[in-house]
Amino acid sequence: MENKSLSVGLDIGTTKIVAIIGMKNDYGKFEILGFGKAHSLGVQRGVVVNITQTIDSIKYAIKKAEEDSGYKINKCVVGIAGQHIRSLQHSDYIIRNDDTAVIDQNDIEKLIDNVHKLVMKNGEEIIHVLPQHFSVDSEPNIKLPIGMLGRRLEANLHVVIGQTTAIGNICTCIQSSGLKVSGITLEPLASASAVLSEEEKEAGVCLIDIGGGTTDLAIFKDGVIRHTSVIPFGGNIITKDIQQGCSIIEKHAEQLKVKFGSALPLKNSDRQVVSIPGFRGREPKEISLKNLAEIINTRLIEIIDQILIEIKNYGYEESKNTLICGIVLTGGGSNLKHIKQLFVHETGLDTRLGFPNEHLANGERKDLDSPMYSTAIGLLMNNYKNDIEKNSNSNLKINSKTNYQDSFFDKWVKKFMEFLNN
Repeated sequence: MENKSLSVGLDIGTTKIVAIIGMKNDYGKFEILGFGKAHSLGVQRGVVVNITQTIDSIKYAIKKAEEDSGYKINKCVVGIAGQHIRSLQHSDYIIRNDDTAVIDQNDIEKLIDNVHKLVMKNGEEIIHVLPQHFSVDSEPNIKLPIGMLGRRLEANLHVVIGQTTAIGNICTCIQSSGLKVSGITLEPLASASAVLSEEEKEAGVCLIDIGGGTTDLAIFKDGVIRHTSVIPFGGNIITKDIQQGCSIIEKHAEQLKVKFGSALPLKNSDRQVVSIPGFRGREPKEISLKNLAEIINTRLIEIIDQILIEIKNYGYEESKNTLICGIVLTGGGSNLKHIKQLFVHETGLDTRLGFPNEHLANGERKDLDSPMYSTAIGLLMNNYKNDIEKNSNSNLKINSKTNYQDSFFDKWVKKFMEFLNN
């Protein structure tokens, strides 16, 4: 076991912080070795608003994962979301000096490095540069140009951008928790790794990750990412609506949503009620399940309307065959009863729920077989992929004392200091 390479995914969400430790077995599946979860107290809509509380929650989740696995961990891949995230399409190119040599990965990395030199808005930085397709000289629409000959290498790229301070606060919290940040991944991309098949990405699919603070969207077509967006509404705002609409406390509103909530009011009768304990000396309060469902339905339709705007921005209406595989719902908010039926009715697109168990070893951790853990498991998978790409065969070992030089956090500190000096 000491020589086995481990991966760690850390999902810092609005409602929960999840740490997962795992490794890939000989059959290409991930074995979950450790799992830790903490209530998220210092994060709102995917953004850290209280450093101390977030650090405490991260430490607790990491401690539980380490106790569960028996491994000491010292770095992780972390997810990022929040309404500060935006994306844009960009084209760039390089001119190769030797057109008799075949194009290799170094050429693609030079092209991506060019994009990282773009001047961003004040206080922003690039998180991801994701190639969509390439052109070599006069030959367009090439998926992977490695091995080809050519002088001019051009690419259409999807660029994901975030606020420097928001990224810095996440890195600061993780470093203060005793970990290194080996990479940052946009959360819907991580969730997509966990719940989407390659066939779906090829045919065209829209992933909707409904979290506590945000609803994240990612559209794939022809096997590559085409559009990403973060909608600043999630499961928590539904809880707030229930709290206000039923005049109850937040704790009871969340319990009502989880246990009795439905996305379709017609599924419940006016006669079906549930009693909420009253305050000291007061009578219990009766809540109509139909009224509860109407409150949930109203907010969900508002979220779906925003999703449809993003799908339209992508260009779906111009080609109705673009999203052949429709919508895949994941995240904790997708656990609401009848939410799949509501999405089918409102969007007209085929819809399924996305579970992350496809990439897990058979029988592994049934407690993690839920859409709410899609992001964390996707981050775990991305951590493994990143280490493979970096030819790192000694990622995290039991009681490892490896000194990680030039880590993601060290690079970020250098960037942040340059930002402050400017």
